[in-house]
Amino acid sequence: MDIKHLQYFIEVTNFNSFSRAAEHLFITQPTISKMIKNLETELGVELFDRSRKQLTLTDAGRVILEQAKLIDKAFNNLETELDNLLGLKKGHIRIGLPPIFDAAIFLKIVGSFHEKYPGITFQLVEDGSKKIEEDVANNLLDVGIIVLPTKNELFEHFSFMEEDLNLILHPSHPFSDRSEVELVELQNEAFILFNKDFALNDRIILSCNSVGFNPHIISESSQRSFIEEMVANKLGVSLLPESVCHNLNQNVRAIRVVNPSIGWHLAMIWGKNQYLSYAAKEWLEFTKKELIKHYHK
Repeated sequence: MDIKHLQYFIEVTNFNSFSRAAEHLFITQPTISKMIKNLETELGVELFDRSRKQLTLTDAGRVILEQAKLIDKAFNNLETELDNLLGLKKGHIRIGLPPIFDAAIFLKIVGSFHEKYPGITFQLVEDGSKKIEEDVANNLLDVGIIVLPTKNELFEHFSFMEEDLNLILHPSHPFSDRSEVELVELQNEAFILFNKDFALNDRIILSCNSVGFNPHIISESSQRSFIEEMVANKLGVSLLPESVCHNLNQNVRAIRVVNPSIGWHLAMIWGKNQYLSYAAKEWLEFTKKELIKHYHK
């Protein structure tokens, strides 16, 4: 038995199919079937119940799957440690960013880090806070930017920015000449919000509920620019962080929301009990210092 036998077994269980796993691994189905059969012979147990139409793990298969995942994780950690010995001459960092976030400052920090460690590569993934948390928890991302609160039992976090949401609306809207608007005054408005992968969606709905109404949501999107365009075309109103509202187009106005204001608190998260490569640890320390410089002058 070698690590590939276990990795192929894990892939078959992930796809619940020999053919799809083979396709994903760029090998033939007979090859993967033979490797699984060899693994069963060596272990002296059947891993799959082949009497059923759908591929199903046996009891032994379920036990071996859990151990195979641990062995695979340990093997990946070994490869990462070997990379560490190269003194950050190479490495890869996976970062989740919310599309609503004005990422200019953040990307400037990434650029500065890249100048210092040119051999380290980056994968930047845009998603809502909920999906980013899920991916960090499942070790699909090393670090993520999310809206607090977060799950403290799962994640370490470093908060770096707090501001309020502003109402954005078309200049022809009756509220457009106001300097501020109370949240309860929006009870008859049509709202355009981010989709349910975004913690901001929940924050807005709960805030509206707290003053006695459920917002009438006419559309949801994962793209900030699309929401802005919908407001610019008089389809409804939305709520965006104050920093984002500094760069709105001329067909959209931003107004403060009060009684209550709706806060937006950003933080960087990483797994509490998960292995972080040396490159990711170095990047975290570097980024923390730079964010403190920028947001806590």
